[in-house]
Amino acid sequence: MTSPKPISQTKPQSSISFREAFLFWLKLGFISFGGPAGQISIMHQELVERKRWISDGRFMHALNYCMILPGPEAQQLATYLGWLMHRNLGGLVAGGLFVLPSFFILLGLGWVYMAYGEVPAVSGFLYGLKPTIAAIVLSASYRIGHKTLKHWSLWFISALAFVALSLFNLPFPIIIMVAAMLGAVGGRLFPRVYKMHVGHKTEKRQDTDAFIHDGTPTPPHARFKWMSLLGVFLFSMACWTIPMIVLNGELGKDHILTQMSWFFTKSALVTFGGAYAVLPYVYQSAVEHYHWLSAPQMMDALALGETTPGPLIMVLSFVGFIVGWTHELFGPDRLLFAASLAAAVVTYYTFLPSFFFILMGGPLVESTHGNLKLTALLTGVTAAVVGVILNLALFLGYHILWPKGGSVPPDLLALAVFLVAAFALIRFKVGAIPVILVSGCLGLGLTLLRPWFLSFGLSF
Repeated sequence: MTSPKPISQTKPQSSISFREAFLFWLKLGFISFGGPAGQISIMHQELVERKRWISDGRFMHALNYCMILPGPEAQQLATYLGWLMHRNLGGLVAGGLFVLPSFFILLGLGWVYMAYGEVPAVSGFLYGLKPTIAAIVLSASYRIGHKTLKHWSLWFISALAFVALSLFNLPFPIIIMVAAMLGAVGGRLFPRVYKMHVGHKTEKRQDTDAFIHDGTPTPPHARFKWMSLLGVFLFSMACWTIPMIVLNGELGKDHILTQMSWFFTKSALVTFGGAYAVLPYVYQSAVEHYHWLSAPQMMDALALGETTPGPLIMVLSFVGFIVGWTHELFGPDRLLFAASLAAAVVTYYTFLPSFFFILMGGPLVESTHGNLKLTALLTGVTAAVVGVILNLALFLGYHILWPKGGSVPPDLLALAVFLVAAFALIRFKVGAIPVILVSGCLGLGLTLLRPWFLSFGLSF
């Protein structure tokens, strides 16, 4: 019996049909758990190593570009690869299918949360889930910081961002802009430090057997053309302005849906570092400024958003669902419709800039297969993101462990769940999904045993 050929010796596909790509992107939308690192790893394993649709060099070149953009880098990478293989339609399909499964799952979870959130089984699951979410955010801060903070100047940027947000409550966009400027300065003073690749590394190899390999000429549709650039720009502007005009005309500029379309467009443009980094900005505005929802609801949104596939920034869609339901935008008899429409508006305006960045910038990126010259700015922003995420972890931890304020003792059971979850995630590198499921079931069990705990003077 002959042994199978190594992957590198098998003949690559002569073409990739749109149907084959469509089915892959649809599958990816349902299995893309694990945050951006896990999602990018899945795409690399499937497209580079198994299917060999694209070489490692071209894959990393696309990822480098997505890393410097605001927004969800994994969804943008899927959009880029879909566009590279099957033109603009391929990009829209790949990026859209990366989001849609999670969107519909969140609609179902949102309905359960709003309609049955007070049911002991549901509230018990959430009770165990919330401390774990704080632990996940803390582990994200540790993971990014461990890879990024390799120099004292990067520690300084991270600490500065933490202090600016936690003590002075400065707006998130200002923090990002200052971090980018400090990164530019650091790139001049310490070029070797600030030119490091802050992202997902793979072994460097020269691929020549992939369908799109390192030496494959840029496809005609991906070449830079001024008329194509203008066409994409005008189409993108139409996609942004037409719904905005309809919302303003039908509902008025002060309606919540109109306000959310403006606000989540702005948030999409400053989401460097992903969902964890932008959540403090969303909290500042949605909870403290607009008063659209409460702090506990914001934490519940993050907790449930972690349980679904797709980009973590989909938590914003859940925020929109809660706002649409609680504010009864179209009356008490149309709660589900109002919540679903609000979630759709938030999702649309959150992800629209990502498609714009890829379809507009892709031809420029394909025209230069060298390293991008913005890594110093990215390094500074990533260092700041570490401090921002740490601030979010402490914020979540405080409100979860002291739900009634600091004047009362902490919730010891929640503290125990938090410490065990953080230890499992950071020390043993257990996946987030198993930890979430175990902690949720633990919370459910604690709820069922509530009377027994009360007899010992413990409450939660």
